[in-house]
Amino acid sequence: MNQDLSIFTLVLHASFVVQLVIAGLLLTSLASWTVIFAKLFGLRRVRTENDDFEREFWAGKNLTELYNDAAKRTDTAAPMERIFASGMREFLKLRERRLAEADALLEGARRAMRASFQREMDTIESNLSFLASVGSVSPYVGLFGTVWGIMHAFIGLSNLQQVTLATVAPGIAEALVATAIGLFAAIPAVIAYNRFARDIDRIAIQLESYIEEFSNILHRNAGHSPAPAAAPAAAPVR
Repeated sequence: MNQDLSIFTLVLHASFVVQLVIAGLLLTSLASWTVIFAKLFGLRRVRTENDDFEREFWAGKNLTELYNDAAKRTDTAAPMERIFASGMREFLKLRERRLAEADALLEGARRAMRASFQREMDTIESNLSFLASVGSVSPYVGLFGTVWGIMHAFIGLSNLQQVTLATVAPGIAEALVATAIGLFAAIPAVIAYNRFARDIDRIAIQLESYIEEFSNILHRNAGHSPAPAAAPAAAPVR
């Protein structure tokens, strides 16, 4: 007899536990793809905004003007711009207190920038652990569904006096669908996680380099007039 062994039919005739595993994996895969697309566009926007601000920063504009502009758009500013604003805010605050020591001014600004850097990285890395969990756990969840399905199939075959390949194949095929869907959920999550982790490392390096460069500028301005000068226009934008 010809049997319908399409994926839909196999899932429809699978045991309840296998169907539950498959449904969970499909929902997890859908959530994973949602995170992947959101993170893909989000990281692209972060890189673009950081590059735009860094280009403006090194164009020679006065730092006080840059700070005033950043203060007006705190919610829509680039991560690098928010780090700049936090460091500049602390620098000006300490200077208003007439703290004369350049090292104290610089250290306060650096602490503020490092704290802002950690907040920005926490936001950028959000949902990355979810992709890692999906990539590592989904194959095992699918394997559990497969083991359960095969066990259920052999228990059913134990009641038959004559067992042929035609009677064994559907039950095993139903169980193997769970493993296939587990891999379907895991593989894109692993690939996306590796890609995003590399991109986030590059963003972190860019921000850390900017903190060091901006700290050098503040150090040069620490003993000068209350209005810090502009950044050198000749500095390169990476």
